Formats: sequence, structure tokens, C-alpha cells
Amino acid sequence: MGDPALSRRGFLAASAAAGMGMTALTACGGDSDGGSSGTTTIEWWNISTTEPSKTVWAALARKFEAQNPKVKIKIVQMENDAYKSKMTALTASGKLPDIFHTWGGGVLKQQVDAGLVENLTDSTKPWGEALLPVAKEPYLFDDQVYGIPFDIGMIGFWYNKALFEKAGIPEPPTTWNGFLDAVRKLKSAEVTPLALAGKEKWPGMYYWAYLAMRTAGAEALQKAYDDKDFTGAPFVEAGEHLEELVGLRPFQKGFLGAAYSSPTGQAASVGNGKAAMELMGQWAPTVQADAGKGLGKDLGFFPFPAVEGGKGALTEVFGGGGGHALRRGAPQEAVEFLKFFASEATDLELVKKTGVLPVVPAAESAIADPNIKAVQAQLKAATGFQLYLDQAYAPAVGQEVNDSVAALIAGSKSPGQVAQSITKTAKEEQ
Repeated sequence: MGDPALSRRGFLAASAAAGMGMTALTACGGDSDGGSSGTTTIEWWNISTTEPSKTVWAALARKFEAQNPKVKIKIVQMENDAYKSKMTALTASGKLPDIFHTWGGGVLKQQVDAGLVENLTDSTKPWGEALLPVAKEPYLFDDQVYGIPFDIGMIGFWYNKALFEKAGIPEPPTTWNGFLDAVRKLKSAEVTPLALAGKEKWPGMYYWAYLAMRTAGAEALQKAYDDKDFTGAPFVEAGEHLEELVGLRPFQKGFLGAAYSSPTGQAASVGNGKAAMELMGQWAPTVQADAGKGLGKDLGFFPFPAVEGGKGALTEVFGGGGGHALRRGAPQEAVEFLKFFASEATDLELVKKTGVLPVVPAAESAIADPNIKAVQAQLKAATGFQLYLDQAYAPAVGQEVNDSVAALIAGSKSPGQVAQSITKTAKEEQ
């Protein structure tokens, strides 16, 4: 997601108020308590630190325990960036939690290639085939299943309808030039156009990634990674478009030091009506309401605009989902928990109470929020899909994308230097 993200790093969003911080692994293996009861303790690491998800997920763990008296679920929750840092260290050490949050893609593949992740193909087949195919894609390698999704979604613009009206913007822009015009109108109306968590880097990556998709086309991002070459004209142009936006000074005061979900961060700026837009995933309304007041009926959603003359289409989507994977050798009870979490009953509860998009088709009827319905409609009509770059690519390359784009936004790297830096790191990842 970053969370984001879905980073982005995410897929359920994360809060700076993660209560358990960098808790060390204590139950790395479905440990028995050694007593006569024979209880199996399973450690479950996730990034669901914001409400209502934090409470809902804890209640689901207790529900599973009630149904399985010999199992104890120990929850470890961390804010998005802290989680990713810790998981990088754990991957290097060769010890992963029993059940852990994953966005799939290159990061999960690295863990799979290191022999650290359980192959779930056979153990989940009876019920896993019923899940939404697009939601399962990031966790499949060579047609083998290494993760089970609980969410799927996309990044887009969340906007304040009242502030758009104040600035005389009748409807959301569909082109990049129209978007820049909207930013100028908001500034003229003395409204902060955009909120950005510059401190966390991944939210800024969304802009460059989408602009690259719109200029080069969705398939070009994977091809550039495979070819280890991001120096093509469309990728430089993506940086130039972002540079033009940055030049309008559209972000809130102090954005370079702002976090995503803190009380003074990106989500709160939009949720409290202090900024007109943010580029974020489908979890945005929940985090806006948790970090700030939330906008209610004034909140709207629109897809990332098309770039004039670009090869990408408005229907090509950037995003991802959240899923769970198991460490290799995790107890059977961990598989049972994944089955429980992917059930129709659980998915209905997640959709109704936390605003996630369903991965069980039968749960689609539970979507009530018109904005989430809009996201769902965009996803269903998608003609192309690109996973978050910091998850799709190997970790070092994804980090370089985030770092280089953050440098461009801060004014310390040119569009060409961004393309060269990412290419250099990709070539080093042989």
C-alpha cells in the first residue's frame, strides 16, 4: 500500500496507533502448551490496526476459538510500514509467523522461493475454488496456491463533493489535464486540493504508478520489470506529469512529514474536510472516519483520469488485495482458520462491518455503501489489472520505486533520474 497497503500497502489500512508494535515472535509454530489440555497456539500477524476492523477481527478470532476449543489465536497487529520492515527481517532470518498478512506478488514469491511458505493448493482446494478469481491471482505461482485473499480492490480518488461544488467543479475529471484544472480551481477557492502522507512514501508511489499505466499501458509495467528497463519515454513522461502536479503545490501544509492514518495525517485531512481529495484504496472511507470525522454523503469516488495521448485506458486498474499465507509447516489448525476466514459467513461480516470488497461472490449483495459499489463496478469492468508496484516487484525494486518517487515529489530527483534509479536497482536484482 505501501497498506497502503492494499504497503499499499495494503490492503486493510493501518494506523500509527498499532498497539503491539514490534512484538517478537513467540509462537512460531503452533506450539502446544505442554499441558494435558493439548491446546495449540497459532500466531496471526495482520495490519488491521484501525477501527472498526481491529475489533471485528479480534471478535472473529474469538469466534473461531469458541468453535475450536483446543486452539488459541494470538493476534499480533502492526501499522503498515512497521509490519513490512519486521517481515523483511523475519524473511531474512527464515522464521515467519504461523499466519501472516500478505499482498502477494514479488514479496510473497521471494518468501516462497526461500522455502518459507506453505503450499496451500491441495489443502484449500475444496473451498478455495469458490473465491473470486481476480482476488486469488496475486497468490498464485506456477498454478500453485500460496495465499488466500480476504479483500480485493483498487486505488482511485476519494473526493469531497461539497468542496468540489465550492470550487465550481461540476463533476469529477476524466482526463489528466482536466484533473490539473480541478486542482487549480480548488486552489483558487482556497481549498487544499490533495492530502498526501509524504512521510510514508507509498501513497506518493500510487501517482507515478497510475501515470505510468496511463501513458504506457498496464502491461508495460510488468514488461519493464521483466526487461529490467524503466527508461522508456512513457515512464519518464509519467514522472513529468507528476512533476507538473507537484509544481501546482496541491498538497496540505507539512505533507512531507505527514503519516497516512495519524490524527493529523492524510486520511484525517480528507475526513475532516481540510483537503478535497486523496488517492487511496477502497479502505479509505473507513480510515477517514477512524482518523477524522468522515464525510458521509459528501464523499465520492472516481477512477484515476486518462492521460491524453497515452496508451493506457481508464478501465485499467491499479490496486490489489489483502490475503493470508502460512509459514511452511504451520499446523493444520491454521489452514482451518483460513477456511473460516474465507467462508461466506465471515465475508458477509467483513463486508457489512469493515467495508471490504467481497472475495466470496455470494457476499456481494451485502455491499451497501454507494462508493464501495462504484469501486466494485470499476473492478468488474476492468480491462487490465496491475498489483501495487512495491508488492508486484522484488522488495528492493519496490522500495526503490517508493524512494525515487518520494524524491521526485520532494523536488530532489528529476523524472529521468527516477526511471534510471529504478532501472539500476532492477538490474542489480538478477
